[in-house]
Amino acid sequence: MLTDLAVRKAAPRDKPYKFSDGGGLYLLVTAAGQRYWRMDYRFGEKRATAALGVYPTITLAEARAKRLEIKKQIAEGINPAAKRKIDKITGPLANVNSFKAVAEEWLDKARREGRADVTVGKLTWLLEFAYPVIGDRKVGEIKAPELLAVLRAVEKRGHYETARRLLSTCGQVFRYAIATGRADRDVSADLRGALIVPKVTHRAAITTPKETGALLRAIDAYSGCPVTHAALRLAPYVFVRPGELRQAE
Repeated sequence: MLTDLAVRKAAPRDKPYKFSDGGGLYLLVTAAGQRYWRMDYRFGEKRATAALGVYPTITLAEARAKRLEIKKQIAEGINPAAKRKIDKITGPLANVNSFKAVAEEWLDKARREGRADVTVGKLTWLLEFAYPVIGDRKVGEIKAPELLAVLRAVEKRGHYETARRLLSTCGQVFRYAIATGRADRDVSADLRGALIVPKVTHRAAITTPKETGALLRAIDAYSGCPVTHAALRLAPYVFVRPGELRQAE
C-alpha cells in the first residue's frame, strides 16, 4: 500500500510507471513528473480504467474513497463508466432542482415548442397553487402526502376540477424532472383516486332542427356589439370554444 510520503516523493523516470495501492488503484507517474490517480477494474467481461484525478489536487485518502465508491457501484450492478457519462450530462442540472425551478424550465420548454400563450398562462396559474408549499423543495424528495396537501387546499375552496387539473400538471413536471435526471419517480401517480370527483352538471342542449332555427334567427336579430355579432354568426360554422374563437386570427 502507498503512503503519503511515498506519493509525495514519487519522482519521474525515463518512462511512465505505476505505484500500486492495491484493489486496482495506482498512481501513474509520467516522464514529465505529472502524477495521476487511476483504477483498473472489471465490469462483466470487460476491463476498464477509471481516471480519478490528479495528485495533489486529489489526495491519497480521496483516491481511496473513490476506489471504494467504484467497488460499491460494481457490487450493485452499476457500470462506473456509464454512470460517469450520465453524471456529466445531468451534473449542470443538479443544482437547479427545486420544484419551482423545474416547473419554470418545463413551462419555458412548452413556450419554445409553440404552445399558445393562453395555454402556458393557464399552466402557470395552476402551478402557482403549488409553489408556496413545495416550490422550494427538491423535486426528487417530494412525497405524495406533500402534493396531496397542496391539492386538498384547492379542494377546500370548492375548486375540485382545478385540483384535478393541478394534479395532472404537476405530474407533467415530475415526468420532466425524471427525464432530466432530477427525480426518480412521478409521485402524482400515487394520488390516483385520492381527489374528490366533481359532480357533472349537464347543460341544456339544442337537439332539434326547430330549436336550431330559432337560435340562428336570434343570432341574426342580435343588435349589440358588431364584433360579438360577427363572432356569433361565425360560431355555427366552426364549432370551437369561445376562447378559441376570440383568439382566432
